[in-house]
Parts: sequence; structure tokens; C-alpha cells
Amino acid sequence: MDDVVKILKETGAVLEGHFIGTSGRHLHGYMNKDKFLPHAKIVSEFSRMFAELNKDKNIEVVVSPAVAGIPFSQWTSYHLSLITGKEVLGLFTEKTPENGQIFKRGYDQLVKGKRVLVVEDTVATGGSVKKVIDTVRAAGGEVVQVSILVNRDPDNVNEKTFGCPLNSLAVIPMPSFAEDEVPDWLKAMPIRTDVGHGAKYLQEHPQNI
Repeated sequence: MDDVVKILKETGAVLEGHFIGTSGRHLHGYMNKDKFLPHAKIVSEFSRMFAELNKDKNIEVVVSPAVAGIPFSQWTSYHLSLITGKEVLGLFTEKTPENGQIFKRGYDQLVKGKRVLVVEDTVATGGSVKKVIDTVRAAGGEVVQVSILVNRDPDNVNEKTFGCPLNSLAVIPMPSFAEDEVPDWLKAMPIRTDVGHGAKYLQEHPQNI
């Protein structure tokens, strides 16, 4: 865990301040995945760690939500294939206009009846991961494990959240708040627009500028 956090901080991925997340919640802290995703060696190493964590679970398919999760499904399946000596497929779901996660390209047939590992880079609420799990199950796949690079809210994102086993490479607590729960100390910080959904939020809530 310490090595993962160290690498993330060295790349500049761990940020502090007032941010708006994908879910619309206010965050004190942000994981800027764009700082480490371009580095294939780093993504490969994190994915190797996922593979080592799950090498004894007879995984047949790795699935992640697009877009940022795709490199992790590909690299994790690659490393699992090397470790186990059998081919493990790397697939992904795609976002719908309604913000769902679905299989396209015939991938639903590739998970049917298979043991599936769901991987994701970071989670704040776990919403996207839950949608991926539901999609895998609807396609007839068995989700045997969820692996997360960084869990930002372990108190609320855990095995009960997903209804299946969960492990993570690192935990970096980053509190998040609903619109009507934002504490005064966070309100006092300007909302950052360089990452996350701050720019869109301020367009919709100009009174908060």
C-alpha cells in the first residue's frame, strides 16, 4: 500500500482542495488519474499487483468501466494470463447517455458463464462499479472479486456495497458530501475547475462562484 501511495503522489495524482466528483458530490481531495494513466509502466505495475492479489481465484475474465479503466482490464488480464498460464480476457463496459454501464461489441457473450474480476482505478461512492457488476451478472457472468486501486471511502464502500468480495491496493480517505451536506470549511474553499466536474457545476450554480 505504501508503495502505491508513494507512486501516486510522485506523479501528482493526489490532490487536495474543493472538487466536484462524477456523482456531483463535493470532495475534499481528488485522484487525478490522468497524471499516471499515460505511464504504461506504472499502469502495468499496478495491474500486476491486481493479478497477484487474485491469482488463486480462477479468474477467466477481467472487466472494467470505460474509459479510464480499460488499461487496467487489459494489463490485469495480461498479467493474470502470465501468472496462471491460461488466457484471461480483458473486457470493458461503456457508458450510456443515461449514465449506465453496458456491454457492447458482443462482450456480453464473452462473460456468460465465466468467473469475473471487476477492476477500477479509484472509487468515491462505488456507483460505476456497482453498475458494472449488475451488467456482468445480467449477462450471466459470476463476479467473484472486485479490486480497486484506491478506495477513497472505505467506511461506505466495502463488500456490502457490492455484494461480493473486495480488495484494494491502497486506501486514501477523501471525504465527499452531498450538496446539502457541504461543511462550512469546505464551502470556504474555491471549487477547482482544472480537474473533475467543477467547471460544469459552476455553470449550473453560478451563485457559488
